[in-house]
Amino acid sequence: MKNHPWKKKSTTLLLLLSLLTIALLLLGLSQNKLVLITTTTSESDHHHRHKPSEVEEDSCLGRYIYIHNLPSRFNIDILQDCERVSRPNDKISMCKYVENFGFGPPISELNGDRVYSPSWYGTNQFMLEVIFHEKMKRYECLTRNSSLASAIFVPYYAGLDFRRNIRRRNVAERDAAGKELFKWLKKQPQWKAVLGQDHFLVTGRISRDFRRNSDNNSGWGTNLMLLPESHNLSFLTIERSPASHNEFAIPYPTYFHPTSAVEILTWQDKIKLATRPVLFSFAGAQRPSRSRNGLVRTQVILQCKSSFKNCRFLDCDVKANSCDDPISLMKLFESSVFCLQPPGDSLTRRSIFDSILAGCIPVFFNLGSAYKQYIWHIPSNYSEYSVYIPVKELRTGGKNKIENILRGIPNEKIVGMRENIIKLVPKIVYTKPNRQKPDEEALEDAFDVAVKGVVERIEGVRRKIQD
Repeated sequence: MKNHPWKKKSTTLLLLLSLLTIALLLLGLSQNKLVLITTTTSESDHHHRHKPSEVEEDSCLGRYIYIHNLPSRFNIDILQDCERVSRPNDKISMCKYVENFGFGPPISELNGDRVYSPSWYGTNQFMLEVIFHEKMKRYECLTRNSSLASAIFVPYYAGLDFRRNIRRRNVAERDAAGKELFKWLKKQPQWKAVLGQDHFLVTGRISRDFRRNSDNNSGWGTNLMLLPESHNLSFLTIERSPASHNEFAIPYPTYFHPTSAVEILTWQDKIKLATRPVLFSFAGAQRPSRSRNGLVRTQVILQCKSSFKNCRFLDCDVKANSCDDPISLMKLFESSVFCLQPPGDSLTRRSIFDSILAGCIPVFFNLGSAYKQYIWHIPSNYSEYSVYIPVKELRTGGKNKIENILRGIPNEKIVGMRENIIKLVPKIVYTKPNRQKPDEEALEDAFDVAVKGVVERIEGVRRKIQD
């Protein structure tokens, strides 16, 4: 048999072509795999929904937030220890209030009323930390890459921890968790970058509860906000200290936690049409008259009682159950034109936001009760949506002074004020974490406004550092 060199060459050539084809196929597969890996990593790191497009604008740029994965003793363990968070005079265990993202039991479970269901809950006024954390866990611009973050969230339930340890006589025990928190944070690379100046923490209690400035065991509260490291953080709290540069007040939780903008608009339409036969009302209890706030309360209650035909007083000392019932409170405020908001244990009250939610025009007696507090959530032109009566008016006026002042406001002015107060409703409610939020929706709730505010605040701090 003759040898045919050309056949060998042909066979070799075919073999080379086959190998080249296989190599190209493998290369194509590997490139596809690389694309898939890159895409998956990007989505995992950024934690927000992407729209498929060749050139995509990052809607989260400047809005990314990184959440510290704190040891469970700073949040989860506190919730699991909810019986200790409860106090002897609590009518309902705090364990009930931690349910449903921190909103508490549905109103229908409390009194069987289904008019306000299913987005109405018996929400405790001190549950903001849990509510905020639950919403933050579902925030559309979370990132696992802290270098992308505009702000870093510290989910420590300081207020609930305070309540859990409130009966401890030893201040060192009360202060221990705060010191442990900063010990942990200072070990993290995210803290070291700018010494925590891009960090923020939410508390569900007033600032004063974290500003004990002595080591006396009889002193009230903890020293969390006075620790050296705290000066670098931004604190979001239900009531800020007027002297603080890094505290920002955000609304108390109300009873309404809607799932969509449509639900909010429906509620706004309802309260616009509400019949309001009561000129003004007050829901609250007496406070010791030796304090300035107590004196204001005393005058408010006396004047309301003396104007019994035009003022309705829900006495929380006598009718405590009614004051704890969301339906009783909301029906009172929905039937009132004006709602009196004197200071109580502190300058602010949860009732401020309940009255706004009901479309009831708030009447303030101290500039620090709202105007100097909630600067991100309510406008500075306060005369357009509220009434301010200085304390001196109560001292020098007649027994019906409040009634005279309110009666002197023209009806067209009242209509305008009510329209403005109803417009504020979206910004003072905390919607459900799984709220339906179409891409084109511009509505912002209390959480959205707070996040925007703290991000802008931290960006300002960064600019100062760079300068």
